Amino acid sequence: MDNPPSFADSDSPLRSLITSKGNIGVKSPYLNFDSDYVSKPEYILPEGASKQRGRFELAFGQIGASVMIGAGVGGTAGIYNGLKQTTLAGQTGKLRRTQLLNHVMKYGSSNANTLGVLAVMYSSFGVLFSYARGTDDELNTIAAATATGFLYKSTSGLRKCGIGGALGLGLASIYCLATSGDRLRNMLE
Repeated sequence: MDNPPSFADSDSPLRSLITSKGNIGVKSPYLNFDSDYVSKPEYILPEGASKQRGRFELAFGQIGASVMIGAGVGGTAGIYNGLKQTTLAGQTGKLRRTQLLNHVMKYGSSNANTLGVLAVMYSSFGVLFSYARGTDDELNTIAAATATGFLYKSTSGLRKCGIGGALGLGLASIYCLATSGDRLRNMLE
């Protein structure tokens, strides 16, 4: 019986499968394909669809990221405050560890909920304005952030409601100027 050819055999029929063209390098017989076909991601989109994800699709990622960032920042603040308070109280051992965990959970969940609510409001307003206007541009971002600030502080009185709206307007304006300042200048001209 003949021995099966090894990859080192120059007479092997698999020899052409394990060599490559260009600068790709040696491939195994199982990966015999031209990598130029997979050089960039391809997505199947319905006819006439945009090549970018819309506000609604981006909303879920924004909300989840906001919750995670809030939990991280709150947990860090909880560790700091917990260490400070347990040291001042002279707590040690299991009692201190329990108090530290309580602080981390309290501050982490509080900040996660706050940023999550803000992200849901902002995303909802953004999607609503995008559908109402029929376009997704910087004006929707600024309007959504301003409306979020107004609504979030609406139960605290008119003055704080105005401050919340102004804060949302300012943050969104800075974001829009940083990300697409040239496009905004062209819109205003």
